[in-house]
Amino acid sequence: MRLLYVLASYLAFACLFPALALMKKTRDGLWQRFGFYAPGHLPQGPGPRIWLHGASAGDLLALSPMIDRLRAKYPHAKVILSTITNTGALMAKERLSKQIDAIVFAPWDLFGATRRAVAAIEPDVLVLEYTEIWPNLIRAAHASGARIALTNGRFSAHHLKRYRLFFDLIGNPLEDIDLFLMREQDEAERALFLGARPDAVHVTGNTKFDALVPSNEAAEDQALRTALGLDAAGRVWIAGSTHEGEEETLLEVYRRLTAELPDLRFVIAPRYIDRAPRVLALIEQAGLHGGLRSQGNPQRAPVVVLDSIGELARAYRLATVVFVGGSFTTRGGQNILEPAAQGRPVLFGPHMENFRDSVSVLMGRGGLQVKDADTLHRVLAELFSRPDSLESLGALARSAVRQVSGASDRNVAALAKLIEGRPS
Repeated sequence: MRLLYVLASYLAFACLFPALALMKKTRDGLWQRFGFYAPGHLPQGPGPRIWLHGASAGDLLALSPMIDRLRAKYPHAKVILSTITNTGALMAKERLSKQIDAIVFAPWDLFGATRRAVAAIEPDVLVLEYTEIWPNLIRAAHASGARIALTNGRFSAHHLKRYRLFFDLIGNPLEDIDLFLMREQDEAERALFLGARPDAVHVTGNTKFDALVPSNEAAEDQALRTALGLDAAGRVWIAGSTHEGEEETLLEVYRRLTAELPDLRFVIAPRYIDRAPRVLALIEQAGLHGGLRSQGNPQRAPVVVLDSIGELARAYRLATVVFVGGSFTTRGGQNILEPAAQGRPVLFGPHMENFRDSVSVLMGRGGLQVKDADTLHRVLAELFSRPDSLESLGALARSAVRQVSGASDRNVAALAKLIEGRPS
């Protein structure tokens, strides 16, 4: 059965490689993706070797509080961080390079590439994030003697039957995973249903709750405010992590609001910054004046696009109120706890299927779900007319986030048992 997956993975890769090599998200780091690393790129020396893998920038940020705690516990550890997307690698270099010893692109899930990568990195522990179940990588790490953990584990309830059928066909990769640190009890039960060993499954929470608050650097806040062209005392609405099809709706809501609030400024942060030119064009099509953060918004346009990586959490600190995108589309939502941690009221649309845990944390505690554009306009208008409510909702939101923190400490304690239990 494992041979079936090995053969199928090569066949699928042969068909997909031209597209993968051209896509902006995956076209960098070609040799690393085949398991080849330049001399000196990987760290050497004593200490446990910890390989942390997250697919994208958001996954790596969720891992970041664990890195701090692993460093404190194992100061001589060699920490290698891998990702799939170019954006993830860029963010890691900009924000996490001081915490880690190497940043690499994860190998394609091919028999040869994964074995070369494991042989080069020599991990004592491989930590996978969310649903990063790559059968060849898991088997290569297991065969090398590495221990394997899944953190912030999640399995979609809608895809359980597909997972089960897939695992039956190729041999269950979950059998080679030593530790499942799941976000919620429901997720833990799904892992057990899919074949995880009962003694390996634990509910520890979600580390993204620990990674939400940026350092309190007033100078950086002011620099970002200047780059966005915002006034210190002005009202600011930020729409974060927006997706295709949402900006037009949000711009129309903004137009309606400015009839009553002519001083209101609007910041749009598209989920993928390569969409910034498209969003700027939509602003102009809506009859509004727009600018780009990357250009410093020199004309102080009332609508500005945040087209930078790693600044959204800090930008939320400059907001009066926040709307989080991915929720007016079938995308299933984006991270609503990040602005909540900054003490800002958070609005989001009806489609939050991928962030149900976050919705349960914020509903009634600084989070407001709106069903459509008209409801969004009405709620925003009411909130802007009641500054005291904005402040109290923001305080509730910040408090709600603080109450669910601590997963990183629990995860590192569990990982320590793997690290210290593995023979040299």
